[in-house]
Amino acid sequence: MARESQTTREQRIHAEAMTEFDEVQEAQADERRQCVEDRRFASIAGAQWEGPLSDQLKGRPQMEFNKVQSACVRIINEMRNANIGIRFSPRDPEAELDDDLADLCAGKLRADEYDSSADEAYGNGSEEAITGGFGAWQLRADLIDPDDEADERQRICFEPIYDADSSVYFDLGAKEQDKSDAKRCWVIKSMTPAAYKAEFSRDPASWPKDVTSTQFDWSTPDIVYVCEYYRIEKRKQAVQVWNGPTGEERELSAEDYDEDEDFAAELERMFALGWRLKAKKKREFREVHKWILDGGGIIEDCGVIAGKYIPVIPVVGKRWFVDNIERYAGAVRYVKDSQRLKNMQLSKLAEIAALSSREKPIFTAEQIAGHEIAWAQDNLRDYPYLTINGVDENGQPLPIGPQSYTKPPTIPPALAALIGQTETEIREILGSPEQAEKLLSGVSGEAVSLVQQRVDGMSAIYLTNYAKAKRHTARVWLSMAADVYVEEGRNVRVMSEDGEADFKKINAPKQGANGELLEGLTFERAKFDIYADVGPNSQSARQATVRAVSSMMQMTQDPEDLKILLSVALMNMDGEGVGDVRKYYRKRLVRMGVQTPTEAEQQEMAQAGQNAKPDPQAAFLEAESQKSLALAQKAAADTRKSVAETAKTEAETVEIVHGLRGGQGQMK
Repeated sequence: MARESQTTREQRIHAEAMTEFDEVQEAQADERRQCVEDRRFASIAGAQWEGPLSDQLKGRPQMEFNKVQSACVRIINEMRNANIGIRFSPRDPEAELDDDLADLCAGKLRADEYDSSADEAYGNGSEEAITGGFGAWQLRADLIDPDDEADERQRICFEPIYDADSSVYFDLGAKEQDKSDAKRCWVIKSMTPAAYKAEFSRDPASWPKDVTSTQFDWSTPDIVYVCEYYRIEKRKQAVQVWNGPTGEERELSAEDYDEDEDFAAELERMFALGWRLKAKKKREFREVHKWILDGGGIIEDCGVIAGKYIPVIPVVGKRWFVDNIERYAGAVRYVKDSQRLKNMQLSKLAEIAALSSREKPIFTAEQIAGHEIAWAQDNLRDYPYLTINGVDENGQPLPIGPQSYTKPPTIPPALAALIGQTETEIREILGSPEQAEKLLSGVSGEAVSLVQQRVDGMSAIYLTNYAKAKRHTARVWLSMAADVYVEEGRNVRVMSEDGEADFKKINAPKQGANGELLEGLTFERAKFDIYADVGPNSQSARQATVRAVSSMMQMTQDPEDLKILLSVALMNMDGEGVGDVRKYYRKRLVRMGVQTPTEAEQQEMAQAGQNAKPDPQAAFLEAESQKSLALAQKAAADTRKSVAETAKTEAETVEIVHGLRGGQGQMK
């Protein structure tokens, strides 16, 4: 069978990608369109009147009283105030280095998030999920210093995906919410025709005519779409399973190394460290292939990328499967009709209020002839009186007084009742946060907590789904880290939960307690269960810690306990210029053995101990202590000697007594 050429293979892959994308886009087009409409409804001025409603009320007041936006902002703020803590749990409790490796993974994940401004990616994705129902972000391996050609080290970056509801699609077979089971993914990005031609040196006019007939229009006069196409590929791989000296397990394959000599050298190194071959097996290997394509073909084959999961993370607001179609919704979807009705009612009320609110007299033209200006300016000049004509131009008498009066508009009873009902409906759907803000005196803390829980319950589903997305993010990041952080002896920056930076060495042997060489920290063998713990953000957590510690200080009188609790409270203070104070009390707790020191703190303490000058007073006290100890030891020795001599004297006395008794018997 003839081998497929590169050109033919690219054409086949492009055709498959286009055909499957049309199927996915057609199945989800209506759902995604509603997501976009929801985001516009909540965020863009005038969008709440878009559609047939605006045409029906054309020429009438169309005002907006956006209750939806404030509710979305409340949920967004609650999500930002929450802290999704990622925890790497070791699978083997007997492995010596698993706890250290778990701390390394958690610290490096936080450092990568901080270095690449992941908060923007998380914030954009979660806001789109809350308002429209669907958001996303992505992970990418990038050079640490792109300007340094000699530095090939990489790091993992977090990037936002804007308008994810109209740009991110997964294959229809992916049923998991986090899309960890996805085999295909398309990330669509729009460009102007000029920018497209400048970046890729391609012209949409040159595309084959058959591809322009696809359902999705990849090129318009104003926009050209480019797609990042990800595909999961599986293949068989020969693997060697090795056991470490402390029970850990590692899998190696010759395909992971560029040269056979490198693989052989790694096996020799592991054997020298005490590793032994356990088994050989065939493993199904999973990898991610990426292409950049447009409507005309494949622009670039990016090859196999880091990790074994598609590095695109979806986050949803609410999610269902109905009629075998995945459907999304945010906080806006089911309050739109009530919000439109509210706008219509208040707009009508404003229109009524804009009409005259006073009764106006109605005269005949003959009665008012010659006095029109005075009557027209009365509301400005406030004349003391106004006049009308008593007779007409022929001297005939005219009616006295106005013929009638105009009536001010009245609010229809149905409109007044409907306004209150609409407000109630909106509150039932969006919640009533005002109740949680009314902290009346005499109300117990438990009651306030129950009210707050009821209000927070409206946003619980969004926070839960956000935590699922963060958990899958950590899973994707960990699989990429095994392929990105591979340099031997590399120092990687990690970050603690308090934001303190530190460095740890990876991929280097570590000396055990008995002097033996052990396998060091390496992401390649990081096999963990990942959990997402939902809690308050770091600032709120520190404030809660201070309150709890302050309460505990009232329950103890022990000076040592009070010193520890006070240090913990001061270490968790918030405010301007307290950073140095917090660092001081952390060091104090480390010296007291309350907190575990980092590697940098251990080195600092060791160096301080070596460089410390002897204190004369401490030396004197130490000498006196040694002198007292020597005197005590001498006194104890003298006591033991005296006791021994006394015992000897008593023994001799007994012997003499026995001798005398024997002599007396003989004399008798």
